[in-house]
Amino acid sequence: MDNKINEIRRKISTLRAEMTLVEASIRDQVNRDLDCSEASYRLMAMRAEVAELIGRWKAAGGGERLPTVRERLSRSFADRSVATGKPAPGKPDKGRLRPGQNNARV
Repeated sequence: MDNKINEIRRKISTLRAEMTLVEASIRDQVNRDLDCSEASYRLMAMRAEVAELIGRWKAAGGGERLPTVRERLSRSFADRSVATGKPAPGKPDKGRLRPGQNNARV
């Protein structure tokens, strides 16, 4: 049963990614004053398919909340390591210990 749930989740994830591309295409067409009806119909069909897949997912026993695209993107961004920069030249580095120093007071 878990394989079926995971397969449905993969399809939902793939469709959501495709939907973001179609939405970007629609925005681009609107910005250039072009007809975006075909892309809009595709997007509506994708939304209907996602709704149907979510129904199948729930019927198969899927219960946890599915993350939205925004949540998935922010989570993947937060998972990346943040590079720390060097202190600006000329500024003293207060509070940091140099090699060979310790916190013991004399």
